[in-house]
Amino acid sequence: MSRSRPVEDLPAAEAGAPRRPAPPRPVHRIRDDQEALDIAHGLAERFRVEASLRDRERRLPWDEIEAYTESGLGAITVPKAYGGTGAGYETLARVFEILCAADPSLGQIPQNHFGVLALVADIGTEAQKARIYADVLAGYRIGNAGPERKTKLVTIATTRLEETSDGLVLSGERFYSTGSIFAHYIPTRAVDAEGRALQVWARGDAPGVTVVDDWSAFGQRTTASGTVRFDRVPIDPLLVLPVHAFKDQPGLAGPISQLIQAAIDAGIAQAAFADALDFVRTRARPWVDSGLEQAVDDPTIHHSVGALATSLHAAQEILYEAGRLLDVLAGAPVTAEASARASVAVAEAKILTTEIALEASETLFDIAGSAATRAIHNLDRHWRNARVHTLHDPVRWKHHLIGNYELNGVLPARHQWN
Repeated sequence: MSRSRPVEDLPAAEAGAPRRPAPPRPVHRIRDDQEALDIAHGLAERFRVEASLRDRERRLPWDEIEAYTESGLGAITVPKAYGGTGAGYETLARVFEILCAADPSLGQIPQNHFGVLALVADIGTEAQKARIYADVLAGYRIGNAGPERKTKLVTIATTRLEETSDGLVLSGERFYSTGSIFAHYIPTRAVDAEGRALQVWARGDAPGVTVVDDWSAFGQRTTASGTVRFDRVPIDPLLVLPVHAFKDQPGLAGPISQLIQAAIDAGIAQAAFADALDFVRTRARPWVDSGLEQAVDDPTIHHSVGALATSLHAAQEILYEAGRLLDVLAGAPVTAEASARASVAVAEAKILTTEIALEASETLFDIAGSAATRAIHNLDRHWRNARVHTLHDPVRWKHHLIGNYELNGVLPARHQWN
């Protein structure tokens, strides 16, 4: 079945019943950060095998997502006090980087899972934390129904939570909903009757929830980041977070979300760099004027590879450094200045990982030669993935954020894009 069209637009005989996630099952309890990294490396080897084919055929990674969940990686940031691993944010960044170097579409799918868990850590009540963390340990996956497409700003929501005689119901339509087709919970931004901002968690299998795979971007093709519709969906009152009440409270949810985005780009860069090296070693021919017998001896290629390696390693180190800072800041009450330091550190990482993802995926063709452009190799997927994902939030505003902070001491705005 083609995955490039919404299921609802397919002929009945072709469409069949849309696939939905398997029921949650208790997951493996990962002991520590090192085990998390080891498991990520093991999964990456498996996920890498058909990554290009999944991209080419636009085939959603259902079985791979189930394997990821069973591994326990989705629960690594659940605090130890609630039965989780309590893994650090440097480890989280490395896990995303490892998985995205194998398949960045697949690796991106859990981004919202961890992003909303960070918000729960910031503003959730004890009852909400106990419920949500227990569900994650029981194998629940969390998606996110993202911004609306028909509003002037991404922060504007017409999706509404209403009180009725039958309880709370949610209605609206959202897009950019990475991971929601695989999710057991789909949180979304909504407003109440007074226009106040909320985060509302709907069950993915609740009546009135429709997830449509109409994501048609040229990159990150199998993230299923399309439409979610809510038609008077019943909502558990416990799973409503009144974000409006915390708009002035400093937190780390935004920087953590951005750390994940930077790690995804670092993984894309790694994948492009590795394929560039492999192609030069095994397929590229030396330039006619070089007098060489093999491309690996070309000093101009040495220069390009050296420049890429340096930029990649620099971006990685700044990424890990940002993760370590988040680990330190998460261990104490978060002040406005601490939240700002986190945003600035992660912005620096985001700039560098964006630049190397685009540079590596472009330079690949310069050093590998015209043969690398043949469709059979599908090496353009690296640039397509880098170009699409690095647009998640504009890097030009990262430069502004850092410059205004360093020059004028202006603290960055607090939201999921900072």
